[in-house]
Amino acid sequence: MPAPSAAALRRLAQERTAWLCTLRPDGSPHLTPVWFCYLRGSWWVCSAARNRKVVHLATDLRVSIALPDGDHPLVAEGSARLVRGGFPPDVVTAFAENTGGTSPAPDRRDPWCSSRCP
Repeated sequence: MPAPSAAALRRLAQERTAWLCTLRPDGSPHLTPVWFCYLRGSWWVCSAARNRKVVHLATDLRVSIALPDGDHPLVAEGSARLVRGGFPPDVVTAFAENTGGTSPAPDRRDPWCSSRCP
C-alpha cells in the first residue's frame, strides 16, 4: 500500500472520527463510527471487547475504514489485527490526544482491545 500523501497525513492528524466497516458472520457489512488515531502507518481503533465490531473481528479480520468526507475520500482497506491487553504507550498517548482525553485504560472492568489496520 502506498504511503499517504502529506495532505492525507494532515487530515489523519486532525480528524477524530472515522467509519469502520467489519463483516458479520453472514458476510454482510457492519458500519459504525469510531474514534481513531493514525500512528506508525496504521489506523488504531480502541473498543470494548464486548462490542460488535470486536466480536466480528475475532472471526474475520477484513475491514474498511474511511474519513467522513464524501468530497475528498480517504479510505483504507485491509486486514485488522486485534491487540488485546496492554497497548503501546505511544498509541495510548496519541489516542488520548486525538479524542480529547479518552484512552484505552487497561484497568477497565470491560477489557478493551485495539484493531490495527496497516
